[in-house]
Amino acid sequence: MVQPPKTLLCPDLKLFRKGKVREVYDFDDHLLMVATDQISAFDVVLPSLIPGKGAVLTQISNFWFERFKTQIKNHLVATEVKDFPQACQKYADILQGRAVFVKRTKMIEFESIVRGYLSGSGFKDYKKSGSVCGIKLPEGLVNASKLETPLFTPSTKAHEGHDMNISEADLKKQVDPALVDLVKEKSLYLYNQARDYAQTKGILIADTKFEFGLLGDEVILIDEILTPDSSRFWPAATYQPGTEPQSYDKQIIRNYLETLDWDKTYPGPELPQNVIEHSFGKYKEVFEKLTGRTL
Repeated sequence: MVQPPKTLLCPDLKLFRKGKVREVYDFDDHLLMVATDQISAFDVVLPSLIPGKGAVLTQISNFWFERFKTQIKNHLVATEVKDFPQACQKYADILQGRAVFVKRTKMIEFESIVRGYLSGSGFKDYKKSGSVCGIKLPEGLVNASKLETPLFTPSTKAHEGHDMNISEADLKKQVDPALVDLVKEKSLYLYNQARDYAQTKGILIADTKFEFGLLGDEVILIDEILTPDSSRFWPAATYQPGTEPQSYDKQIIRNYLETLDWDKTYPGPELPQNVIEHSFGKYKEVFEKLTGRTL
């Protein structure tokens, strides 16, 4: 069971929602989204922090939002604390770099997952059925195989526990089919553009998830995008189909936890300092490779 810590970074602001690793504050038709340094694994928020994690993930996301802003509108209003409402200014030191002020939208209630490589739950599904989320794939694929065409494999959003994969056909029974088609088109476009760019920087984007919201009748991009927490990033130099790729995401932490005698329920174990430093080092590396900037 997920048990996020109860202390808030900005206790005087009106809380809209506290997630596993993020706090969202209510400003009527806007929201303040704050990425903490907390980390979750196996749906449990761990007691250890990854110092700087929230800021680096926010900066990666902001990089992509800026890159794609002419192709698709997004929810960003301000990324600098000086441009946030006055009530936020007392928390400037806490918020700097890890918070964004955004338009409040009506969330589209499914996650848009795009897979360009066969990995994770997709590979497990393939080994059992020869398909991924009901999409039949060629025989003979191995772990980390590049897919001929990226797959749109949505999932339903869960407020507790795991999101659930759903076929596109079944999703269209629950959500306006025209909306599903539009989100699919936008998601595949964004993935293809990001994949091609990242590859020039020596990074493979194996899969990722996007979230969209409705601003009036307009579909816009929300939440975070193309970070190591919402995507699988692999170094291109060591990529080898049929093996478990090295990773820029929190797989480092999952791998460590798998060595422990822990039943994956709350409370989670403390992380050793070397795992914390290694994890942050990978977040920092992917930021600097993608953006060409020093953190």
